[in-house]
Amino acid sequence: MPRTAEQPPSAGEAPVRVLHFVTGGFSGGATQVAAALCETPNAGGRIQPLLVLRRKRHTDPERIAALRARGIKVEVVPGWSHVASVLALLRLCRRFRPDVLVAHGFSEHLWGRYAGLLAKVPFLVQVEHNTRERYTRFRLAQSRWLAARTARIVGCSEGVRQVLLAQGLPAERCIAISNGIRTEPFADAESQPFAQRQAGIVMVARYSRQKDHSSLLQALALLRERGMRPTLFLAGGGKSLHRRPVEQLAQKLGLAEQVQFLGVIQTVPQLLMSEQICVLSTCYEGMPLALIEGMAAGCAVVGSRVPGVQELIRHGEDGLLVEAGSAQSLADALQQLLQDPLQAAALARAGRARALADYSRERMQAGYAELFLQLLGRAL
Repeated sequence: MPRTAEQPPSAGEAPVRVLHFVTGGFSGGATQVAAALCETPNAGGRIQPLLVLRRKRHTDPERIAALRARGIKVEVVPGWSHVASVLALLRLCRRFRPDVLVAHGFSEHLWGRYAGLLAKVPFLVQVEHNTRERYTRFRLAQSRWLAARTARIVGCSEGVRQVLLAQGLPAERCIAISNGIRTEPFADAESQPFAQRQAGIVMVARYSRQKDHSSLLQALALLRERGMRPTLFLAGGGKSLHRRPVEQLAQKLGLAEQVQFLGVIQTVPQLLMSEQICVLSTCYEGMPLALIEGMAAGCAVVGSRVPGVQELIRHGEDGLLVEAGSAQSLADALQQLLQDPLQAAALARAGRARALADYSRERMQAGYAELFLQLLGRAL
């Protein structure tokens, strides 16, 4: 009988050593995904992971300590220059001797693979976490050169894979493995019925050029003109350069009493499970973990119609899609949910079922484990 990825290794079969290299900035989903791939289960002990973070100016030592407390083996390399990062990672590779080096996100996937080539790591894997990055012509040329020396190029969604193909990367090496979340924090969602929740709106997102908080505030102002005044909870960090204009817009639109700026909070699951609606208003995405969490929490979800989001939400079945950058479209969708709680509850139930079935951390881990074992010719 064939083994699965979760079965223990055969006697004498050494674990596959996998080094994950990613930014230590903790601002996006790449670090969360890489850390999740370094947690157990790792194919029943058949994979031995190491997480390597590239230090940033705002790398938080407490967050590194928290990763280690989760049982994740973590190393940190300097990030003050690309050369310093490559040389430090090269030394780590020579010590750890990985069978597979996985370089997550731009621009870490460049420096990680350079180090892997110098260390003669048998298999290199690139993971792209977004549909839009700051590729110059030179950086794109580097990416294409490295692609010819990379075993697999993974998009965190089918939308990201399509972007990789459009960049001219080899189709036979490009695959999609969807991001996944920890579903345990949302286990109590069904004990908090939709009808008993507050008719509030939650958006969990850092303040950046990528996220479109302004369209959401403008949609809230349109709802007020229609006689609806739901509370909006904005959770997330980010630079004051991006947060301050959002706060100023809320004041300008007269929404100060309706909008709560929560900052970074550790109680996102509890917040989501107490409210009815989760929104992600955004300009572009890879595969948004925050929206998956909203679905798992039993919220009715609304997302911008961009790659990554539009494959996550099946419009009218388990959520609603709106035109990116359109406050009018977003206001119409929110009004629909607020005025038809039965439909909203049905969408919420379908969304939660889909998140649990298709976007769990375990499903994501299994997809990567299968990839690593296949690269080394191991039975699944």
